Amino acid sequence: MTTKRLIVVLATTAVLAALLALGITAMLVNIFERKTEAKNPFYRVVALDDNTTDPAIWGKNFPLQYDDYKRTVDQVRTRYGGSEAVPHTPTQADPRSVVAQQKLEEDPRLKTMWAGYAFSKDFREERGHAYMLIDQMFTERQKVAKQPGTCLNCHASMWVAYKKAGNGDIWKGFDAINHMPYFEARKLVQHPVSCIDCHDPTTMALRVTRPAFIEGLRNLRKQPDYDPNTMATRQEMRAYVCGQCHVEYYFKGPEKRLTYPWNRGLTGDAILSYYDEETTHSDFTHAETGAKVLKAQHPEFEMYNQGIHARSGVACADCHMPYKREGGLKISDHHVRSPLLNINRACQGCHRWDEAELRARVETIQTRHVQMRDTTMDALMALIADIKSAAAAGASEAQLDEARKYQRKAQFLLDFVEAENSTGFHAPQEAARLMTLSIDYTRRGEIALRNVLPGPAALPQPETPKKPTV
Repeated sequence: MTTKRLIVVLATTAVLAALLALGITAMLVNIFERKTEAKNPFYRVVALDDNTTDPAIWGKNFPLQYDDYKRTVDQVRTRYGGSEAVPHTPTQADPRSVVAQQKLEEDPRLKTMWAGYAFSKDFREERGHAYMLIDQMFTERQKVAKQPGTCLNCHASMWVAYKKAGNGDIWKGFDAINHMPYFEARKLVQHPVSCIDCHDPTTMALRVTRPAFIEGLRNLRKQPDYDPNTMATRQEMRAYVCGQCHVEYYFKGPEKRLTYPWNRGLTGDAILSYYDEETTHSDFTHAETGAKVLKAQHPEFEMYNQGIHARSGVACADCHMPYKREGGLKISDHHVRSPLLNINRACQGCHRWDEAELRARVETIQTRHVQMRDTTMDALMALIADIKSAAAAGASEAQLDEARKYQRKAQFLLDFVEAENSTGFHAPQEAARLMTLSIDYTRRGEIALRNVLPGPAALPQPETPKKPTV
């Protein structure tokens, strides 16, 4: 090898070695930066305390989570749930430019089920957390019935409001706000549910801030001193912070005290037995039959607890707020939404199938659920029609009361499934069991009228519900 060629080879080697060293150095620097970043999950740009309700202020310390939180204004519909923007002409009293789809138009049978109650006038698809306060303020139900301040428990950032109303005692503040008129209590809050409702501002630890939920857990566990904030595991807390609001409830007594009816358990029929045997509560008198009936709310926590995910130790946040990587940080996705809109992170961490397969599995469960729900709804419509026919035929109140009792039971169990927002997915077998019980109660109600009606009433032919957009 000539001297000149040797010099070229050595120079080339030196350049390659330098480039390799530079690449390794850059990689090591990047790794060091990411490790350093991971050691500092947030920077205290501003001071937070137990009175900071504005999520934008929290966002200065937690910009990634706050950016996700703001995205809950997104409106994307899955096959059987969620909401798309519907044009709306705003008024001076109603500043919204869009609203959610009206479920009463998709299935007019709901108007019959809730005849005489405010939900027969307005019942819309659920929207993201960003809308929870404004949607409650401007629902048509506010015009039909005066709502109490209790309703704000699940629609607003209430921690500071409870403290102020109770002079520092959230339990006293909770009692005080419950029986305020809605719009009087509304003056005490500024934001929908916010960071402070789920996190301690000093440690960022998860926490339960709703007295009704704590009281409900105490009744459920038969532990009068149970406090989830000191006694629950972190994984339990990742379900409890959601369960504070996504529950069945009722307003107890003239003081409208928010109460979770869990004394006998979390299943729909256990809750029904509580209403029937431990209280005299009914939500309204059915306008067409005179039955004293119940309105189920949104029992996601109850139904989730009957499903395979809960039994496997999976929390609400694992699916609806799955972990993700942002640089060197691992954070929960605060863009709270349907797992079907985020299958890669929400589902595929545990289920090793492609997205199309997982979506098909979910939609199969939901399609079968909708079919069972429609059959159960038809059965209830038939019972309501029979009670009306019996009353028109001159049946006595005593004769009608037995059928009305079964309407109450059948309607609540169907409504429990209807009001739950997973379209059966959280616990498909439990949902099917409750609908079977509902159909059995409608059958018993019709048997009770057998000696009153001259013949079997014709099955009503409801309007065909609009099929959801795929």
